[in-house]
Amino acid sequence: MCSLCGILGCDDHWTHSVDRPGVFTRNTDRHSRRTEGARRVAAANRVLSFRRVKLAEWQGTSYVVSNATGASTVFESFSHLWPEAEALAGRDLDPLDDALIDWVEDR
Repeated sequence: MCSLCGILGCDDHWTHSVDRPGVFTRNTDRHSRRTEGARRVAAANRVLSFRRVKLAEWQGTSYVVSNATGASTVFESFSHLWPEAEALAGRDLDPLDDALIDWVEDR
């Protein structure tokens, strides 16, 4: 996808709180949605650091995941994070891995 499509798309992942009729969210303004997004990225980075991978938000519309060698990929939806991170890490990110759980608890 070209970068323009990534900017113009939308993130309909369930974690992305959007103020619209019929949807409950405490994040009714842009500032609170950005704050919640930053918390989501920070939580993901605690897990991703186990495999030396890092997530960053880009322009509030896309995400960039990178590894220790500098390889990176841009994607639109938060739901694409784990497959992209595993590809860059070259290994699975198993949430039930005892070593991963210990790693996150120590952070």
